[in-house]
Amino acid sequence: MESFLSHAGYGALVLFAFVEACCVPIPSEITFGFAGFLVYEHRLSFVAVLVIGTLAELAGSLAAYGIGRFGGRPLVERVGRYVLLTNADLDRAERWLSGRGEVAVLVGRAMPILRSFTSVVAGIADMPAVRFGVLSLVGTACYVVAVTAAGRALGSAWHSVVHGFSLAGYVLVALAVVAIAAFVGHRLRTRRLEREEASAPLS
Repeated sequence: MESFLSHAGYGALVLFAFVEACCVPIPSEITFGFAGFLVYEHRLSFVAVLVIGTLAELAGSLAAYGIGRFGGRPLVERVGRYVLLTNADLDRAERWLSGRGEVAVLVGRAMPILRSFTSVVAGIADMPAVRFGVLSLVGTACYVVAVTAAGRALGSAWHSVVHGFSLAGYVLVALAVVAIAAFVGHRLRTRRLEREEASAPLS
C-alpha cells in the first residue's frame, strides 16, 4: 500500500479510499496515515489529500449504502446462511438506527473498523439517501482530517510507529481468529434454529 501510494499518489488514494468504504478490508488508517507522511515530505498536498480522500470515501460509502438498501433484506433471506447473517440481525440493526440513526451514522463513519459497515446498515434501514450522504460526508471528513494530520505530525517517526503497531497486530489477529470462530459457531446455530422454527408445523 505504501509503495503504491508513493508511486501513484492521488490515484492510489482514490482507489484505496473508495474500495475501503465499499467494505473491502483495506486499512484506511494506513491509507490516510501514510498520505499524511507524504504530506510531511511535501510529496502530496494536505488540502488535496483531504478533499480527494473525503470525496472518494463518500463515493464508496454511497455505493455500500446502495448495496444495503437495494439488496439487504432479500440478500439475507436468500443467502443468509452463506454470509452468516440472520433476519434477527437486520431487525436489530433497523431498531438501533430507528432511534439514533443520525448519530450512529455520523459517529460510525468517523470510527475505525465500524466505518466500513455503517453505510450498509444505513442502507438496510432505508435511511433517506440525502440525509445519509450529508452525515457520511461530515463523519468521513472528520476521520480523514484526523488520521492525515496524525500521519503528518508523526513525520519521520511514521515507519517506526507502524512497525510497533504491526507487532501488536499479530496478537490482535490471534485474538480475532478465536473471536471469529466463536462468532461463526453462534451464527450457524442461530441460522439452524431459524430454519427449524420456520419448518415447524403450526399448532
